[in-house]
Amino acid sequence: MARGVLPEESSKEVSELIDVLISLFFESLPRRDQRNWARVYLNGLVSTTGKKTIRNIAGAGASSVEQSLQQFISKSPWDWAPVRRSLAQYLERTAQRPLAWVVRPMVIEKAGDRSVGVGRQFVPQLGRTANCQQASGIWLASSQASFPVEWTLTLPGPWTSELLRRRRAGIPDTARSLTPSQDAVHAVQRMAATWQLQRRPVVMDLSNTELPRSVDALCAQDIPFVLKVDGSLPVAFGAAGRQRPGPYVAPARELIDSLRSQRRVVEWTRHGRGEGAVTLLTSATVLGAHHEDRPGPPAHPPLLLMGAWTETALLPTEFWLTNIGDRPLAQLFLLAKLTDRVQLDFTDICEPVGIRDFEGRSFRGWHHHATLASVAHAATLLATRRPHEGQARPAAHDDGRYGTPRPAPVPPPRRPLNPGRASRHEYIR
Repeated sequence: MARGVLPEESSKEVSELIDVLISLFFESLPRRDQRNWARVYLNGLVSTTGKKTIRNIAGAGASSVEQSLQQFISKSPWDWAPVRRSLAQYLERTAQRPLAWVVRPMVIEKAGDRSVGVGRQFVPQLGRTANCQQASGIWLASSQASFPVEWTLTLPGPWTSELLRRRRAGIPDTARSLTPSQDAVHAVQRMAATWQLQRRPVVMDLSNTELPRSVDALCAQDIPFVLKVDGSLPVAFGAAGRQRPGPYVAPARELIDSLRSQRRVVEWTRHGRGEGAVTLLTSATVLGAHHEDRPGPPAHPPLLLMGAWTETALLPTEFWLTNIGDRPLAQLFLLAKLTDRVQLDFTDICEPVGIRDFEGRSFRGWHHHATLASVAHAATLLATRRPHEGQARPAAHDDGRYGTPRPAPVPPPRRPLNPGRASRHEYIR
């Protein structure tokens, strides 16, 4: 099937749903013609073949339509924030109940230097330097489906420090140059404070250097989180006592591996693939990520460090930090794996409706396009997809908060690599 082309029956269902969503999400637009152009653009995103540029959506020879869409997307001053908030509130009420807010980075490589936010920068997701825009989407995610509802666009230093460039792109005076992770955390804080949503755990991937500040920011607003970290992250654990001078510091990988005798099995199903998988999990209570530039106790309660042995790995391969202390490890693992659900829906729905395709140069235009692409994603997914496999097996005591895979204890496979160190860790559990 060509990119962005739906079967005739599905296309009709999506178009009908778009009419409904226009009346729900775009009531903040003051003029009827604006709502009409939103409808034209949304239908173009879900039905146009190929790249979803304004020219392609307008169609060949329709210069007046192209000019009107250009005005609506790139220049019209309508506020995208109420539309995104309405979308999130609607999805929370009507879609499969979301379990988490998942932060997914998005990289848009560019050939030139005029698209807002573009620049040569190192991109961890690519493992190299690229000329690109860096953005992040915040997704409402369940085991069955996920939906982007908020977007950030990272602005490298020249886009905020060079006045002429800033004015040409229409960048607001309040915009600052932050890292993609900092932008995403600020967006999550804003959603938690002002969007009137049920607060869900935030799931995201963070580098070692970004972690302490992000944890402090989320804990300050009592936002639950499950943060994927690198195994080299130094973590502080244990407490000072008469015979124990602690706290101790060790890499997350070393701490988790020393607790392999306490591992538990989790059976789960891979998102979108219907394949069963078995993962071994264990955890340790830690004071937080150790940072030499920040001596003294952390400004938040102790956290839980979780580690997983995936497939046939001899050493733990995945690690997460969380402030959720009242849920089984299996549920926390399910939350962490919602990133796979988001990746699947990004590839199957969000990219085909053109989330990366905006070619304009304005800050406002980029956010208008991202907002409309999010609505197109929701319309396509809600109209065409039924719940399917990709969820963990529910347990009888599941309360629906975070989902429940089925854990089962297993006997210790072998003694810890360092028995003395393992007993030390037992002290802090």
